[in-house]
Amino acid sequence: MIEILQQIVNGVAIGGVYVLIALGLTTVFGILGIAHFAHGSVSMFGGYLTFFLVSGMGFPLLLAILVALLTGLVIGMAIEFLAYRPVRNANHINAFIVALGLTMMVEGLNLEFFGHEQVVIPTDLGRVFNIGGVTLPELRLYVILAAALLILAMTIFVEKTKTGQAIRAVAENRDAAILMGVNVNTIPLVVFAISTALGVCAGVMVGSLFAIAPGIGEGLVVKGFAVLILGGLGSIPGAVVGGLVLGITEALAAGFISSAYKDVIAFVVMITVLLVRPQGLMGKA
Repeated sequence: MIEILQQIVNGVAIGGVYVLIALGLTTVFGILGIAHFAHGSVSMFGGYLTFFLVSGMGFPLLLAILVALLTGLVIGMAIEFLAYRPVRNANHINAFIVALGLTMMVEGLNLEFFGHEQVVIPTDLGRVFNIGGVTLPELRLYVILAAALLILAMTIFVEKTKTGQAIRAVAENRDAAILMGVNVNTIPLVVFAISTALGVCAGVMVGSLFAIAPGIGEGLVVKGFAVLILGGLGSIPGAVVGGLVLGITEALAAGFISSAYKDVIAFVVMITVLLVRPQGLMGKA
C-alpha cells in the first residue's frame, strides 16, 4: 500500500505538468480550433531560458521564472499575430502546416541558442519529507502546489472575469460574441499569451524535476493532446482530470511493471476510456 501511495504522489506531480500543458492546448483549440503543436517546444524554450538566467546570468530562481513568464506572454501574442492570424479564415490544413512549421522553427531556435546538452534547472529545494512512510521531496511538493494554484487561477479567470467570459463566448459562438461587442481580434492574443505562460510554467517544472533536452517538447505536446482526448476536448475540468489520470497511470506503470512500458500502458488506458466514452471523461456528447 505504501508503494502504491508513493507512486500516486509521484504521478500527481507529473500529472500537474500534463494539466498545465493541456490547459494551454485546450484554450487554443477551444477558441481557434488550432492544434498548436509548437506548444511543447515553446514550453521547453521557457525551461531553457529559466536555466540560462539562473546558471548563466546568476538570477534568483523566482526572478528567472518571472522573466521567462513575461517572455512567454510576448512570444504567445507574437505567434498568434504573425503565424496563425494570417491563416485564420483559410482552410484548416493551412493552420496545421503552420503549426508543424512553428514546431521545427522553435526546436531549431532552442538548439541554436541553448545547445543540444541536457540541462537541469538548479534549485535549493533539496529536503525530503516522510509522511507515513511515503517520501515527498520538497521540489515535488512545490511543483504540486504551484500546479494547483495555477489551475485554480485559470479556473477563476475563465469563470469569473469579463475577459474569461468573453473567451467562453467566442468559444461557444463567435458571431454572437461579435454582436455582443466582444473584440474577437483581441481575444486570440489573450488566449495565446495565457496558453504560452502556462506552457512556460510546465517547462520550468519539467526542467526542475527531470531535465530539458532536444525532442522533449514534442513528446510533451503529444501527452498534452492525449490528456485533451482523455478528459474531453475544450473542457478545463476534463484537462485537470485527464492530466492527473495520465500522470498517475504512468507512475503506477513505471513503479510496478517497467518504465519502458509506462507510455504504452497510459495510452492503452486512454484508448479504453475512448471506447467506453468517446467524448472523453468530462466532454459533452
